[in-house]
Amino acid sequence: MPDFLITLYPWIKAFHVMSVISWMAGLFYLPRLFVYHTEQSTPGDSRDEVFQVMEMKLLRVIMNPAMVATWLFGIILVLTPGVVDWSAVWPYTKIVGIFVMTWFHHWLGLRRKEFASGQNTRTGRQHRMMNEVPTLAMVVIVLSVVVRF
Repeated sequence: MPDFLITLYPWIKAFHVMSVISWMAGLFYLPRLFVYHTEQSTPGDSRDEVFQVMEMKLLRVIMNPAMVATWLFGIILVLTPGVVDWSAVWPYTKIVGIFVMTWFHHWLGLRRKEFASGQNTRTGRQHRMMNEVPTLAMVVIVLSVVVRF
């Protein structure tokens, strides 16, 4: 099987990168929707309903499948012989960044449920600040993989 993975490596890597881009787009956009939702609607009004549909579809139709695909292709890459040097530091810093992104994804899912139940207590400013989390995780991941320290 490992020889088979070596042959497919460019394809797996390409699908992994596409999945990451899709996931990151959602991780950047959903908190922005939360900002607008907080600042431009009140629970039960027509804009609240529109924001809730947008948030739910973004999370369920784009972000969840992209996260699963990112993890799936990433694990396949890890299993491909010669891709990861476990004696280096970079795989471990990348793993930390991945877990931060995954935690943030689930945190956003909980925030969406708060909006859906009319129980959001966070301000637009707080959502703006949380929007920096995926950026920080991305910096750690990209530097880990590209610089390979």
